[in-house]
Amino acid sequence: MLRKFWITSALMIGLLLLVSQVRSAPTAPPMLGGCPVLPADNVWNVPIDKLPVDSHSSAYINTIGAADNVHADFGSGIWPDPGGGPIGIPYIVVPQTQPLVNLNWTESGDESDPGPYPVPTAAPIEGGPDSDGDRHVLIVRQGECKLYELYDAFPQSNGSWNADSGAVYTLTLNGPLRPAGWTSADAAGLPILPGLVRYDEVAAGEINHAIRFTVPETRHAYVWPARHHASDLTGSQYPPMGQRFRLKASFAIDNRFSEPTKVILRAMKKYGLILADNGSSWYISGAPDERWDNDMLHELDVVVGSDFEAVDVSSLMVDPNSGQAIQDFALQANPTSRAIDPGGTATYQLAFTPSAAFANSVTATTTSPSPSLTLQLSAINFTLPRTVTLTVLDTHPVGTSAAWYSIPITATSGSVIRTVTVSVLVGGMQTYLPTLLKK
Repeated sequence: MLRKFWITSALMIGLLLLVSQVRSAPTAPPMLGGCPVLPADNVWNVPIDKLPVDSHSSAYINTIGAADNVHADFGSGIWPDPGGGPIGIPYIVVPQTQPLVNLNWTESGDESDPGPYPVPTAAPIEGGPDSDGDRHVLIVRQGECKLYELYDAFPQSNGSWNADSGAVYTLTLNGPLRPAGWTSADAAGLPILPGLVRYDEVAAGEINHAIRFTVPETRHAYVWPARHHASDLTGSQYPPMGQRFRLKASFAIDNRFSEPTKVILRAMKKYGLILADNGSSWYISGAPDERWDNDMLHELDVVVGSDFEAVDVSSLMVDPNSGQAIQDFALQANPTSRAIDPGGTATYQLAFTPSAAFANSVTATTTSPSPSLTLQLSAINFTLPRTVTLTVLDTHPVGTSAAWYSIPITATSGSVIRTVTVSVLVGGMQTYLPTLLKK
């Protein structure tokens, strides 16, 4: 509420800093089966296009393959191998009533979340039921919004499943991450589903998350948010698990590409790739779907390793055991209060400071608390960082009784809102200012 305060013995209270900040949720996260695929402020789901380049970027790119092509490791149809299954990593959404079945861990049970899991007998298996590959099984259970993932999974005649390892994630939460050093259903100790390219999101025109990918050789190390390594190599030229990469801003997304391919390329620029497993160079992961146009996906073949750069995301980390990422901006006013004579002018500097991941534009607005005060912002729509000047022009006639005004400034970007309040004392300087200066 805008308020006008006549000068009283409570003037000192009015001269205190008046700041109000309201924070609301960032833009909507990816959704699946009525569930978020991790919160909007999870590191998988925040832009990294403004983050600094990692100091080892060139070495990583050369080790992975600067001339090697990007390959979409998903599509329509089936693999040509005998008994081959759909191309990509499948998933299934099951209702909350899906029966739970027992899991028999065949290798990494000590680093797996215990069963039972809601796995249907006919759950889709990566590579098909006869596959000798990774045999991932991914299950989203509605209602509870949990993700269950298995590695090297085999259904048993009694309804149970054998698997080398498994992990469970609450999709509405940022953590905790896997215990440090633990695997998951993926080599990096990360969830798989959040990094898959899905047909529906491409058709909708935006992928708003990072994309999972593989490289031939990784380091005996991992970086946040990964929790596990899968290599004995120690050279600094090898990228660690969890390393983020992005398509360079200079890469031209032009008419060489169809619109669906452009959606994938834009995601590679804005959200980037996350290294999750050992495999072929620059293979990006997605879910199989009969609606994919495989020829269209081959448009990605023109993208090569040298078109990417490694990114340092450490500035986003809130807690090493959480996937939450800092994605926000701060608003500060300097000064927060001024005193002027009737007919005078007051100016304030509004500093807008973004977090490392914040890349959106901001809209600033303000409202005058009095017809006698005219307010001017030097900019209304802008990108950050930015300092904006607020000018207050007073038109009260000389001799007007002293009055105190509060002026709110609101800055919005999507659903993130920041407000700050500045104050101006019109008149009363000769009467009240000497008293204030003595205190």
